[in-house]
Amino acid sequence: MMAKKPPKPAPRRIFQERLKITALPLYFEGFLLVKRSAYQEYKHYWTELRGTTLFFYTDKKSTKYVDKLDLIDLTGLTGQTSTEKNCAKFTLVLPKEEVELKTENTESGEQWRGFILTVSELSVPQHVSLLPGQVIRLHEVLEREKKRRIETEQRLSMAVEKEKEPIEDYVDVLNTMPTCFYTVSRKEATEMLEKHPSWGNMILRPGSDSRNYSITIRQEIDMPRIKHYKVMSVGKNYTIELEKPVTLPNLFSVIDYFVKETRGNLRPFIYSSDENLGQEPNVEGRIEKLKKIPHNE
Repeated sequence: MMAKKPPKPAPRRIFQERLKITALPLYFEGFLLVKRSAYQEYKHYWTELRGTTLFFYTDKKSTKYVDKLDLIDLTGLTGQTSTEKNCAKFTLVLPKEEVELKTENTESGEQWRGFILTVSELSVPQHVSLLPGQVIRLHEVLEREKKRRIETEQRLSMAVEKEKEPIEDYVDVLNTMPTCFYTVSRKEATEMLEKHPSWGNMILRPGSDSRNYSITIRQEIDMPRIKHYKVMSVGKNYTIELEKPVTLPNLFSVIDYFVKETRGNLRPFIYSSDENLGQEPNVEGRIEKLKKIPHNE
């Protein structure tokens, strides 16, 4: 009697949605009858083994799982005698519960046992009855899972180290910035340059992503023109996005570059309290307020 063909995998769109939701690699899939401690009876699920977690779906076409089971703390997998013909039955022993699984045939039962033990014990089991090709798949999954765990540990380690880094006070950060830096938006920077040309014609401000920066300038050649330049933070350096990008060690050097390249035609915008402010008497408080409040580009 020929063994039943393995179930066909879910369509690619569904696979991609599940991958996006779970963020874990798929190792094995198929139908399982599942009985957890909270269940009164077996429930029929399309099941995926991703990483060390079983994800349960109501059917093959569902993109969102209805339940999941983490196998990282699996302490044992015991086989059970089934009275049903061509049916494999076994129990997953976990610290807080025991979960009974039942497969549609003995062959898929052996595969489920093989894949579950491989990812939970990080070794290919010797006591499962599998074909040579299926054993090769177990070894491939073993290597993928080892690599995944190493990468996960590295990410966690980097996150912990990052948390240990001293967090500078926002005021201290402002004090280490060029004098023409203002936490204003693109529109507000343009308005400042147009209303007060005698204070300067170049403003450094935060970029729209809060990690990079932008420079807004106002030049008077034939007529006043406003231009904006992106300044990208790259490692410990800063790159001005020009036709030929220019990389400099700090933001002070970025400002100096614009001044020198224009032979002094561009000047940092620096607030002056001595100038007659005309019809806008509250501009001092406005700019001081802008220095303290972050804006988006």
